[in-house]
Amino acid sequence: MKRTALVLLVLSGVWLMPVIGYAEVSCTRGGLKAAVDLYIEAQTKGDLSILPLANGVGYMENIAPADIKTGLVGKPLKIRHHFSLLDADSCQTFTEVIVTDKENPYVIATRLRVNHDKIAEVETLWTTTGYWLFDADSYLKYSSTEDWGPIPAEKRDSRGTLVAAATAYLDAFLEGKIDRVPWGFPCVRTEGGAYTGTGSPNDSCEVGVPAGVNIANRRFVVDEVIGSVAVFCTFGAGSPAGGSGAPDSHLFRLENGRLRYVHTLTHLKMSDFRGAAPKGKPDGKGPVRPPNTD
Repeated sequence: MKRTALVLLVLSGVWLMPVIGYAEVSCTRGGLKAAVDLYIEAQTKGDLSILPLANGVGYMENIAPADIKTGLVGKPLKIRHHFSLLDADSCQTFTEVIVTDKENPYVIATRLRVNHDKIAEVETLWTTTGYWLFDADSYLKYSSTEDWGPIPAEKRDSRGTLVAAATAYLDAFLEGKIDRVPWGFPCVRTEGGAYTGTGSPNDSCEVGVPAGVNIANRRFVVDEVIGSVAVFCTFGAGSPAGGSGAPDSHLFRLENGRLRYVHTLTHLKMSDFRGAAPKGKPDGKGPVRPPNTD
């Protein structure tokens, strides 16, 4: 009898393991981290069954609705580096993923939205060889050496301050009013793989910010603990008067209310770029943002 009871106990534990794993997903920092961990495991293995997806889960790829069963999230990738924002207020996460595999290199931005103990939305924006300033090796070089760690509680900026800073930066593309952006010094921007930094205390993220482009369709993910805000958007409004509407993501880190790091990805093929060839290089010469490519 004792042996039978023990076997039943072990078997019941095995049966409950997936349920327990899914139950860890929630709208808390710990629950959101659990969701991200499952996403990274699923993306690494290319196995969607790992994810506790809600019935009718929404999936977007490069701002377009897509079938999650055939999307990038179901493709196994050799992830070299990743880090995430956890937004308990909106039950969302943002994850930057870098893949330097020579056969399938990617830099990816992924947003998850959690509903109770399920993942209700998955949105991914990817760039790869041939896309705007893409260089996964350079992106890894700079991103992995930056400090995106927790900020001491007494020095953290509020959610409103973080959103306002990101908004001012993105608004500057249209209005050209860069004086309203809380620029920090030094501040460096990694864009596709190009880098604006030179190692100087005067490094600035103002380099290559044009005017006349409407950064539209914004969705924010905010993490006060690490002083960061991510924005999914479009580079232009996607109309004859508003630019190409290329899928875009901007990731910001603030320290003491000032911009410290900016990461950007644009899902735009270099072959579709209609302006002059960009002069930015991964050696700190400073990229130029794509113009209003209508």
